[in-house]
Amino acid sequence: MNLKQIALFLLMTVSYNTFAQKDGYWDKERATTKEIIVYARDRITLTTEDLPVGTTEIVYRITLLDENQQMANSLVSVLKAIPDPTGISQGSAGAVFLMSKISGDDTCTYALFTSGENAKKYIEDGKTDKACYAQVDAVSKDAKRLSLDKSSCLGQNVNTIWFGFHSKNWVLNQKIVLEVVPWVDTKLNRGWNQDNKNEIISLCKTSTMAQKMANSDDFCVCIMDKITKQYRYSEFQKLLPIEKNKVYKDFGNACYKDADISKNVYNDLRTQASTLIKQQKYNEAIPKLNTIINDGKATALDYSSIGYCYILTKQYAKAIKSLKEGEKLDDTELLVKLNLAHVYLVSDDYSEAKAIYKKYQTQNVTDSLSWTEKTKLDFAAFQKAGLPSKDFEKVLKLYN
Repeated sequence: MNLKQIALFLLMTVSYNTFAQKDGYWDKERATTKEIIVYARDRITLTTEDLPVGTTEIVYRITLLDENQQMANSLVSVLKAIPDPTGISQGSAGAVFLMSKISGDDTCTYALFTSGENAKKYIEDGKTDKACYAQVDAVSKDAKRLSLDKSSCLGQNVNTIWFGFHSKNWVLNQKIVLEVVPWVDTKLNRGWNQDNKNEIISLCKTSTMAQKMANSDDFCVCIMDKITKQYRYSEFQKLLPIEKNKVYKDFGNACYKDADISKNVYNDLRTQASTLIKQQKYNEAIPKLNTIINDGKATALDYSSIGYCYILTKQYAKAIKSLKEGEKLDDTELLVKLNLAHVYLVSDDYSEAKAIYKKYQTQNVTDSLSWTEKTKLDFAAFQKAGLPSKDFEKVLKLYN
């Protein structure tokens, strides 16, 4: 292998380790190291220290020592050379690396439990059917790596693990050393597990802001991200209800103003308003459009739509005001012009209406709908709604 090949190999190795490394740490402060004497043929249990919030994996080591033997090194010291659990295989290869260099002649079987009640039952009858893991073949030393995604010994609600040991010595007592070191995921260490995050999302979905949206997923995820970055779960839970409401409101306003989210919010409102107009629910469409207008996000077409709704609900002054605002935004938008002509017509100002109808009669209001066809469609809707219709025929004769 030449120099370039060696350099490339080292670079690839470093890159792999860098990208594969998990974001967390071995929590040596809350590691468990316990030594106990077990009477011949007896069964006993040992509990781990409380597992820290965010524990996703543990490694443990069990060593049986003769009377005068001492451990050569601790499990914590072994793990100093391993940046994260990816450096330990799940199978026997990893166990060989972790196991103590020494052990005695004594042997035992053992089992792991996630509840004190099941561990107590094991002491009484020796059954391991309730164990999350059981070593049924007697060993003098053992080591394992357990992970949240592959072992039922770890879970969001598991704070302690009970180790049950059964001495296989018929006459003499034996000494057992148990060592357990948790791996703590940095993000999960803040206490925000899947259930806690879903709690935030569910509350967000019931908020007034979220209910304005056809799809509030991005909005609620934005709020959740801000809360989880600002607070640990335990800190957030300690807030008073009034303080939590303020947090939701402040972060909600911040997320609402986010460019991408607000664009989706207002498009959702437009879609909802359009559907309501087609269903002839004009009173329900007006608040949707007013939200867009009051937030300063309205287009000329939004003013056209709300003007149309005001006409159908016989609020002519409001219709004129809204349509005039639409003209200011885009004086070339013919849907605004047509609705302005309509409101003049039904409010008995035929001369103003006639001038507008006549001026644009040869044009299209959209790329596929003519001014005259749209007029006929609108007149049919107005007649159905009981609007004044004495001048409708006069307008249609203008076009001829």
